[in-house]
Amino acid sequence: MTTLDNEVKITTYDRLLRAWENSMELVRDYEMYSKRIEDDQIKMVFKEFAEDEGMHATKLREMLLDYKQKH
Repeated sequence: MTTLDNEVKITTYDRLLRAWENSMELVRDYEMYSKRIEDDQIKMVFKEFAEDEGMHATKLREMLLDYKQKH
């Protein structure tokens, strides 16, 4: 297999950063949905999703910072 000098390499750090950014965006989206929906059952589901995704975002941030420190 030949490696090209102009090949773009996506690193572990890049993937962690992207996942963290996506997760934070989902938190914002789910929170916004929960505030704009009148149906209480659906509103609660989106609130729970926002909380769950917040935990994912926190874990991803910890991993990102830890990885950055080690490499």
